[in-house]
Amino acid sequence: MKFIVTGGAGFIGSNLVKFLIGEQGHEVLNLDALTYAGNLASLDSVTGHAGYQFLRGSICDAAFLKAAFEGFQPDGVLHLAAESHVDRSIDGPGDFIQTNIVGTYTLLQVALEYFRELDDERRERFRFLHVSTDEVYGSLGPDDGKFSEETAYDPHSPYSASKAASDHLVRAWGDTYGLPVLVTNCSNNYGPHQFPEKLIPVVFLKALAGEAIPVYGKGENIRDWLYVRDHAVAISTVFEKGRVGETYVIGGDNEQRNIDLVRSICRVLDGLRPRQDEVKYEEQIEFVTDRPGHDMRYAIDASKIKNELGWKPSETNESGLRKTIEWYLDHEAWWQDILKGNDQLQRLGTAK
Repeated sequence: MKFIVTGGAGFIGSNLVKFLIGEQGHEVLNLDALTYAGNLASLDSVTGHAGYQFLRGSICDAAFLKAAFEGFQPDGVLHLAAESHVDRSIDGPGDFIQTNIVGTYTLLQVALEYFRELDDERRERFRFLHVSTDEVYGSLGPDDGKFSEETAYDPHSPYSASKAASDHLVRAWGDTYGLPVLVTNCSNNYGPHQFPEKLIPVVFLKALAGEAIPVYGKGENIRDWLYVRDHAVAISTVFEKGRVGETYVIGGDNEQRNIDLVRSICRVLDGLRPRQDEVKYEEQIEFVTDRPGHDMRYAIDASKIKNELGWKPSETNESGLRKTIEWYLDHEAWWQDILKGNDQLQRLGTAK
């Protein structure tokens, strides 16, 4: 099949593009504005592949999108382009409103116009899959169960509010205009090529640099962690097998307190690259002032995608975390290039 992937130079997008081309043999047109988190170096393995094309541009630019659709003639859209870091949304919410809401609206309009011009056979197989986050559901208490597709929306940050709005737009274009849409809401992703402002790469890089490893509050916030390749498989599965108009929440069955995850990273690094002074990396942990509106717990009940579509995560916390840290150790040039001259990364604390 032929897919337009928006945000395909980002963390999840680049892993998805490589999965679609390298493991499934599909063709991909990657649309990315290459803002701070977009990195074409993450796509080196498919650059030059006959099934891969790239166009630089914004999803807020209708003319750019129309030309891309007309030229590539996709069988479906996998929409991942978004501003995604909570701390950045607190400091500068305008970019999140523009990209996540206005951009999604523009993409929906162009996709709908394209869809209406398709012949009956191609209309039957076309899908618009919108990739979103579990943060739209707000915060859980320790005894509140887990998020499911039926959980009411309750976003608490500019980021999660903008993603909630984009989710509603996608469903509205399905219900009102008949665009065949699907929505996925995933838990925290981790793995290769994650931008160094997120929790796991922040801990890794601070540890190696011998600097304080910042942990918000007391580190008691809980997240469900999903290895990024497992997420790519889930997205592909929902596109192929999901019921039009449905939502599927995707999680890794991997709930952890932030402090426990940070300590796990430190222990893996102790084994793979111990400090020369034999001090444990855990000694570098430093608790810092919590950020505003920090949700306490996210947890995913992924029963629907497991039972209906046959997907389940393949990586455990131990296997996925080790693979991730080994990748960062083996690809120093990738993250060093990002860190060069990026003063903002030096002041960012831990992620979600």
